[in-house]
Amino acid sequence: MKHLIVGLSSLFPVLGMVLSARLAAAEDDKAAVTRLLTDYYTAFSTLNVQAILPYYLEPSLLISTRGVVATPTHAALAATLTPVLEGLRAAGYARSELTMPHVKRLSVTTALASGIAVRYKTDEQELERVGVTYLLQKADDGWKIAALIAHDADSVLRLE
Repeated sequence: MKHLIVGLSSLFPVLGMVLSARLAAAEDDKAAVTRLLTDYYTAFSTLNVQAILPYYLEPSLLISTRGVVATPTHAALAATLTPVLEGLRAAGYARSELTMPHVKRLSVTTALASGIAVRYKTDEQELERVGVTYLLQKADDGWKIAALIAHDADSVLRLE
């Protein structure tokens, strides 16, 4: 893509500037989504539902092998997440990290991210690996998770 922009900019300087600006905006958005997910994983690792909620859009959607849950409000999301967090706490959970993150901006207000959530116990042993794909929406106050899909770890989307 960058070679195409360089070639076009030599033929059409204005078009080259526009394409370069769009590419830069897309890269900025990818970086912002990656930062948001990093911060989200830090918040999730606290197992404090109130720390997690601000990362989600209202409404949001959670999809896993257990089914689909539509959460119209943060209160509904908290009610859905609380048993999950309690289960992790009972299993000796300590923290999570997102590995192999792939991010693709779909438009100026939507992005898709996919990776593997690796969860660790307090003794640093791996608890589990879960494939995760996020659909994110750019809201007035920044990027938010609109939908979370939990899936097999070997089904991570390779987005470029």
